[in-house]
Amino acid sequence: MGWPARLHTMLINARLTAVLAGFALLVGAACAAPVSPPTAPSTVILVGLDGWRWDYLDRADAPTLRALAARGVRSEGLVVTFPSKTFPSHYTIVTGLHPEDHGIISNSIEDPAIEGRFTLRGGAIRDDPRWWGGEPIWLTAERQGVKAGTVFWPGSDVEIDGGRPSYWLPYQDDLPNERRVDQVLEWLALPEADRPRFLTLYFSLVDSAGHTFGPDSGEVMAAAAEADRLLGLLIAGLEAAGRIDETHLVVVSDHGMAVVSPDRAIVLDDYLDVSTLDIIDLSPVLGVRPKDGDVERVYAALRDKHPALRIYRREEVPAEYHYRRSPRIPPIVGLADDGWTITTREGMARWTTSGSPRGNHGFDPRLRSMHGLFVAAGPQLLRGEVVPPVESLHLYELMCALLGITPAPNSGSLDAVQHVLRSQ
Repeated sequence: MGWPARLHTMLINARLTAVLAGFALLVGAACAAPVSPPTAPSTVILVGLDGWRWDYLDRADAPTLRALAARGVRSEGLVVTFPSKTFPSHYTIVTGLHPEDHGIISNSIEDPAIEGRFTLRGGAIRDDPRWWGGEPIWLTAERQGVKAGTVFWPGSDVEIDGGRPSYWLPYQDDLPNERRVDQVLEWLALPEADRPRFLTLYFSLVDSAGHTFGPDSGEVMAAAAEADRLLGLLIAGLEAAGRIDETHLVVVSDHGMAVVSPDRAIVLDDYLDVSTLDIIDLSPVLGVRPKDGDVERVYAALRDKHPALRIYRREEVPAEYHYRRSPRIPPIVGLADDGWTITTREGMARWTTSGSPRGNHGFDPRLRSMHGLFVAAGPQLLRGEVVPPVESLHLYELMCALLGITPAPNSGSLDAVQHVLRSQ
């Protein structure tokens, strides 16, 4: 059974179980509170500022974002799903599914049924549609007659469940950021019949600076200021085209950033022979598969050995992480405490030549350091309001409502973000 069919069956079974147990249903298309459609068809532009931590908005020189928040709605943070990493988090935002359900469980993945290892580097393995479960919003839109255009977003350059956006670009990290903005504006200048109404725009510069220099660095503040300038170019283009009043801008990040240091390192070699392990993921979420299949040996060697490292068998990962069901999750999962790095002696040796990272993410998403950004403005959204932290799981439902389309089965709830909408 393929991922879409398995996902559909899984969600139906989960809802039936919830009814029988007397708990609330997961809110999907059938039970989401209705939102009145705008008087004219609206456009939604989802802007991803990778690695923008919640507090950068007040610390950085970000007049564009602050002005957008003043005419829209801002949350005190964006609480992402576990693990708080780039690909899982971005793909949750556009599907409304936990990583264990959409299948992108990390930035590095192995699947017993798929040859090769999924990594951020891309290529034919990453672009295999079998990795990508659920229905991203660009497909939801296209299947209901709403054209979509994506200037980068994890999964947007992959043919998922046989479909793609009407307009998309293969990911190019070196594509100039201003050119990315220009591409969105060019698509919006197309004749009405060809014009996309859902678009994505992605920038990685803040995340890159955060990893290299740390979240408290001047380099991160400079990168945030540049990201704000790029957002200003987009808004200026929308204003010049007379489209700002019909556009919903949803600006988010995929995670925050924590300060890390070589002085806070958990070295796996101190507890077992790492050559006996298939290390699929390392830090701060450890994912290992024993080469000899002896899970209990590895579990006993690592559990309770370091005060900043929690070790779980896959089936015992805390329920609040929603990180058990997928066969892609390794049999041994570890999680470092905030600010700690899981590494090996070989990895530490590389730090002497290439330098150790000063910032990282992937930690428990409930930590304040992992909270991201949510700022949105448009005709159906509140104006000048600050609301409590929003969960990224519900943004798919929100964007579907803003577009006036019916969401695919998902684990989000429009009720959970109803408070950011104007009264209907």
